[in-house]
Amino acid sequence: MGDLLVLSGGHPYEAEPFAEMLDSLDGWTVTHLLHPEAERLVGEGAADQADAILFYDMPGYTFGEGKVISSPPSEAFRRALMARFAAGRGAVAMHHALAGWALWPEWAELVGGRFLYQQGEVRGRAQPDSGYRHDVSYTAQVIVDHPVTRGLPSEFPVTDELYLAPVFGDDIVPLIRARHDFVRDNFFSAAAAVEGRMFSNAGWEHPDGNDCVAWAKPALNARLVYLQFGDGPATYANPHVRRLLANALDFVASPPT
Repeated sequence: MGDLLVLSGGHPYEAEPFAEMLDSLDGWTVTHLLHPEAERLVGEGAADQADAILFYDMPGYTFGEGKVISSPPSEAFRRALMARFAAGRGAVAMHHALAGWALWPEWAELVGGRFLYQQGEVRGRAQPDSGYRHDVSYTAQVIVDHPVTRGLPSEFPVTDELYLAPVFGDDIVPLIRARHDFVRDNFFSAAAAVEGRMFSNAGWEHPDGNDCVAWAKPALNARLVYLQFGDGPATYANPHVRRLLANALDFVASPPT
């Protein structure tokens, strides 16, 4: 516990319910920065003293007229984040943060996966655009005893958006799985959504995906936890998700031993 830096922007969300979730975090003094200003301020040192960062952002994109244009982070931003992780100062990445910085491959390596809005390359292999599905009611299953999952029931209900996207399974410690079939027919194409064809998978193909929706991993010398939970107010208010987020922040704020 201590000073928490929250980064958001680049993807719409309901600000008031999100702020209520942040207010529920005991023991944290929260500073909330929004992109694009967040990128500049972090590059100028805004993250240097934070005990933990919560990435709820999706920077590096401009959407419009059925297209998406990607841009990389500034060199100052990259240096600041990498220096934090190298110094053992951890972070939690939440929901759409998996899609951030499409032109910065190291971000995917830090987080443990990559959501793609258009066809691209991940770890040297061609990948189709990723899949999404809103308002999926499923059972989340805790699969390991871990500081991040302490105090959670073995199973709990969630209604949230799920992703079909590359996950670096060999690099992560799976914490929670979703009882849902992560196959093409259960998701919609992100590229089609960008083009204005919401909730469509016509002509889209994608390999079967990983059902892990929460994991821990090293990020250089620090701890990182990714939580796929977090699309909207129902998830923000879910007491199990709030417990999970609180545990995750406490975990990453402690440097690895």
